[in-house]
Amino acid sequence: MNKDNSHSEVGGRYAKFALAILVVVYVFNFIDRQILTILAEEIQADLGISDSGIGFLYGTAFAVFYSIVGIPLGRLADVWTRKNLISIGLATWSFFTVLSGTARSFTALAAFRFGVGIGESSASPSAYSLLSDYFSPRVRTTVLAIYSSGVYIGAGIGLFLGGTIVEYWNATYPDPSLAPLGIKGWQAAFIAVGLPGLLLALVTWQIKEPIRGLSDGIETPKNPTPFKEMFKEMIGLTPFSLIGQENAGRNILINLVIGFLIFSLCYQLVILTGDIAQWIAFGLGCYFITCWIQSLRLRDPAIFSVIFRSKAHLLCLIGFPFIAFVQYAHGAFGPTFYLRNHGVDIGEVGIMLGIFTAVGGLLGIVTGGLLGDKLRKTYPNGRLYIILVVTVMIAPSTLLYIYVENLYHSYFWNFMFSFIGPMWLGLGVSTIADLVLPRMRAVAGAFFILMLSMLGMALGPYLTGEVSDVLIAQGVDDGESIKTALALCTCVLVITIGCLLTACRYLPEEEKNKIEIARSYGEPT
Repeated sequence: MNKDNSHSEVGGRYAKFALAILVVVYVFNFIDRQILTILAEEIQADLGISDSGIGFLYGTAFAVFYSIVGIPLGRLADVWTRKNLISIGLATWSFFTVLSGTARSFTALAAFRFGVGIGESSASPSAYSLLSDYFSPRVRTTVLAIYSSGVYIGAGIGLFLGGTIVEYWNATYPDPSLAPLGIKGWQAAFIAVGLPGLLLALVTWQIKEPIRGLSDGIETPKNPTPFKEMFKEMIGLTPFSLIGQENAGRNILINLVIGFLIFSLCYQLVILTGDIAQWIAFGLGCYFITCWIQSLRLRDPAIFSVIFRSKAHLLCLIGFPFIAFVQYAHGAFGPTFYLRNHGVDIGEVGIMLGIFTAVGGLLGIVTGGLLGDKLRKTYPNGRLYIILVVTVMIAPSTLLYIYVENLYHSYFWNFMFSFIGPMWLGLGVSTIADLVLPRMRAVAGAFFILMLSMLGMALGPYLTGEVSDVLIAQGVDDGESIKTALALCTCVLVITIGCLLTACRYLPEEEKNKIEIARSYGEPT
C-alpha cells in the first residue's frame, strides 16, 4: 500500500476518528428529524394540525423524499467521494431545518420537511460504505452499531433541546408578538438546532476517503463518470428508463399496470381517510420505487438478483421495517402520550424522554452489536436470533409503559423500551452488508433504508395518528385515543417474527457463498 494512503489502513487510529465524526453527523441527522415530535402539541395548537397530520409531517413528508432521493444518492456513494456527499447532504438538511422555523402553515412546513428528507438521504448509505472500508468484517457489526447509536443520541438530544427551548422561549415571551420577528417557541427550536449543522458540514468535508473494498481485500477501481451513474439511477426512477431496453413493450405494459394498481389503491385510501397529501406522496413513492426496481433489473442484473433473489436478504428487507414501524410510531407520539395522559409539562417530557432515548438507545444498540459479534462466532444466524428475541420483548415493554397508571413506572418501562428496541439496528445493517459484495453495499444500504422509511416511517406514524383521529371523532378522549393507537401498532411485529424465522433457514448458505452467487448472476468478480 502506498504510504499516502496510510489513513486507509483498516481499523487504525484515523478510522476511529472518522467513525467519531460520522457518529456526530448522524446525531445531527436525528436531532433535526426527531425534534418535530416534542414540538407537535405546540405546532398543532398554532397551525391547527390533526394527529394524522403530525404523522404525515414526521413520517411520510420526510420518508418519501428520503427514500426516493436516497436511491440515486446511494448509487453516487458507490462511485464518488462519499465524505463529500455526506457534507453536502448535512448542509442541505440543516438549511431546511432552519427554514422550518419560518413556516407559517402546514403546507410550508411540509415542503421544508421534504427538503430535510432529501438532505438526510445522503448520509447513511455513504457512511455504511465508508465504515465498511475503514473496518474489517470481524468488527463490522460493532462499528455499525456504534455509528447507529447516533440515531438515539440525536433523537434524545432533539427531544431535550426541543422541550427546553420551547419552555424557555414561552416563559420569556408569553406574548409571541413581542418575540423577535414574532417567532413562536417551536419555530425558535427549529432554527436553534439547524444552524450548527451548517458548521459541521465544513468539518465533514475534511474527512479522508478510504480505499473502496480495502477491508474485504476486494479493491474496486474508481469510476470515471460518477455523476453519469447517478443520473442513470435518477432516470431509473421513471418509466423512461424502460424505453429502448430489451422487451421494452412488455416492461412498459407491466409498469403501467403496476402504476394503475397503485393509483387505484391510493385513490380508495384517499376516499377512506380524506388525506390527499398522504396517499399522493406515498403512491408516488411506491411508483418511483417500482420503476427503479424494473430499471435496476435491466441495468445491473447482478445487484438486482443479489437484492431480490436472495431469500434471506428479501425476508430481512420485509421483516426489519415492521420493527421500525413500531419504533417510529412511538417516537412520533411518545411525547404527545405523556403530555395528554400524565399532565407533565413539555420541558419535563423533553428531558426525561431525551435521556431515555439517548442513554437507553446508546446502551441498547451497542449491547446488541457486541452480542451479535459474539454469538455469530458460534451460530451463523446469531444476529437474527438476537433480533427475534428483541422483537418479542418490544411488545410487553411498550404496553407496560402505555398502560401503567403511575408516571414513574411508565417512565421505567419507557426506558426499557428505549433500551430493548434499538438492539436490532446494528445487527440488521451488518446482516444486509454481509449478504452483498463491497461495490453493492451502498445501493443495498439505500434500499434497506428505503424499506425502513416507506414501510416503517411513512406508515407507522401516519396510521397511528389516523387511528387516534378516528377514535377522537367517535368521542374518545384524545389521551385515550393516542394510547390505544400506540398499543395497536405493535401487532405488526408478528410479520417480523415470521420473516426472520424463515430467513434463518437461508442466511448461512447465502452469506457464505455470496461471491459465487453474485458471479452466477453475471458479476465479473
